[in-house]
Amino acid sequence: MSPKIKRRAFITLLGGAAALPLAARAQQIAIPVIGLLSGGTSEADAFRVSAFQEGLSETGYAEGRNVKFEYRWAEGQYERLPALAADLVNQRVTLIAATFLQAALAGKAASTTIPIVFATGGDPVRFGLVASLNRPGGNVTGISVLFNVVVKKQVEMLSETAPTVGLIGFLVNPANSNAGSDIQDAEEAALALGRRMIVVRASSEGEIEAAFGTLIEQQAGALLVAADVFLTSRTDKIVDLAVRHKLPMLCSRRECATAGGPMSYGANLAEGYRLQGIYAGRILKGEKPADLLPVQQSVKLDLIINLKTAKALGLEVPPMLLARADEVIE
Repeated sequence: MSPKIKRRAFITLLGGAAALPLAARAQQIAIPVIGLLSGGTSEADAFRVSAFQEGLSETGYAEGRNVKFEYRWAEGQYERLPALAADLVNQRVTLIAATFLQAALAGKAASTTIPIVFATGGDPVRFGLVASLNRPGGNVTGISVLFNVVVKKQVEMLSETAPTVGLIGFLVNPANSNAGSDIQDAEEAALALGRRMIVVRASSEGEIEAAFGTLIEQQAGALLVAADVFLTSRTDKIVDLAVRHKLPMLCSRRECATAGGPMSYGANLAEGYRLQGIYAGRILKGEKPADLLPVQQSVKLDLIINLKTAKALGLEVPPMLLARADEVIE
């Protein structure tokens, strides 16, 4: 073999040897994809995504750098969630991050192998998402935020703010899996306080108007709004109707108070979704939902009082309640 041929063969061999590690390395650094599945809208969920990504960044992941996202929004139409979850499974995402109970249930039904990290106010054991909080089992774990378990306390706070009211309205979305247990808790709390409760339901724009019509016709004196993605996305409309009809109101999300409602009390969602992001990052690093990642409970609760609106409605907010508030809007 001539020296020239030997030299060419050596270069070819060297190039092949260099290419092999590069190909192997390219396979090793394949960017993971998180499928974010939500019952809400991209606009209403912007703060959730931000909090989730904040938690994710604490584990070393950042969108556009070493992780990709596939977003699926049901826009308040929960019946769309199974198809959206199936689409994420077909896209072969690495992990599904589900916001709210309905999205988590849809994700679990769509796959028994893709890790699913939820953030929900519903009881994950009661609704079959996990076998237990300490040992979830299967491919699902996540964060349980204190939304629905505070319904009784919300009724008590509303009663303290409107002590002369005998009939309290409770606005729920019947498509929400938590609706039944929320109604039971609210009615029990009202009965214990010597109040009556009327439940009105809305899962569409027109039904919100009809629900308020019923409340006014039945002479309800105050309103509690259930924690729900669809109802949250209509916060401005609900607040406007409540203020127009001079109904003292309490809901779970702080946006209710900042939009002009008199009071909100519920879970600090930003903290819950930050923890969800941390769990997602830990799973991307190789931890397993089944045994190593128990369901966490996000226990931070916020009380926001819009004193300006309360005064306009003629409400006397008890000093003890004001003292407990995390934020007072004046």
